[in-house]
Amino acid sequence: MDPAALRAHAQRILRDATIPELPNHYAGKVRDNYDLPDGSRVIIATDRLSAFDRILCTVPFKGEVLTQTARFWFEQTRDLCPNHVLSYPDPNVVVGRRLDILPVEIVVRGYLAGTTGTSILTLYKAGQREMYGVRLPDGMRDNERLPAPIITPTSKAFDGGHDEPLTPAEILERKLLTPAQWEQLSHYALALFARGQAMAAERGLILADTKYEFGTDTEGNIILADEIHTPDSSRYWKAGSYEARFAAGERPESFDKDFVRSWVAARCDPYNDPIPEIPEELILATAAVYIQAFETITGQSFQPEGNGPVLERVRANLAPFFSK
Repeated sequence: MDPAALRAHAQRILRDATIPELPNHYAGKVRDNYDLPDGSRVIIATDRLSAFDRILCTVPFKGEVLTQTARFWFEQTRDLCPNHVLSYPDPNVVVGRRLDILPVEIVVRGYLAGTTGTSILTLYKAGQREMYGVRLPDGMRDNERLPAPIITPTSKAFDGGHDEPLTPAEILERKLLTPAQWEQLSHYALALFARGQAMAAERGLILADTKYEFGTDTEGNIILADEIHTPDSSRYWKAGSYEARFAAGERPESFDKDFVRSWVAARCDPYNDPIPEIPEELILATAAVYIQAFETITGQSFQPEGNGPVLERVRANLAPFFSK
């Protein structure tokens, strides 16, 4: 989408997805959820951008891009792992099976990268070599490819607490998962990541790492939930420049969507101070990166749905679910 067209859509955003006709509303930071009596869940991806435990702004098309990117990957991986998807009544909406989310979050990593306290690069630079039940060799450099992809599980903090690194032994000792569940989940995660890396390579990209969320259905089957291989849940690098930048000790080229977060952090204490007004140019630049990411990852052209208010379109498309 060219800059002029994007600017024309600057006010075409989905900030709030409250729909009174749907039951059991729960609003997360980014998604609005409705649990239906038939055991399904309506998940509406808004355009809210969350960071520092608060909503900073809305980014045009963000919810649509994330939903459609996840849709692409759910369809490309359903032969590897069952997923929660039942239907897509709207570009911003997925209707899925309601699951009991497992208390372990799975990140698969193919490179020594990351910035959070639980990332393997942070732990490695602090001197650790044993982490997540894996031993990494000495002498590795930032953003270097690992000998083989590894699973780095963390405890899932449902109460707003911080995630903590886990080893497979700790997962079983704490009875967070059964041995059979851990074996199945590990198999799914590594298979999904291998498919993601192979398909990303065909698009000139490196899938460096990604997060998966799994749950169980009423029969105890492990099901892939949430989103998969989106620019929010995954780290993508541009393959063409990776080797040269790695050799020079430079960060790989990526879909850098953190314009807004970096701008805010440079101007205030984002956890405690009022958020300053964010320039429209910055928001539109972020929207452009999301769209570029969608088109590069999927190989599809992004075509926004309709021209009217997004919430009106979503409500109309979800009307068949009102009686449920």
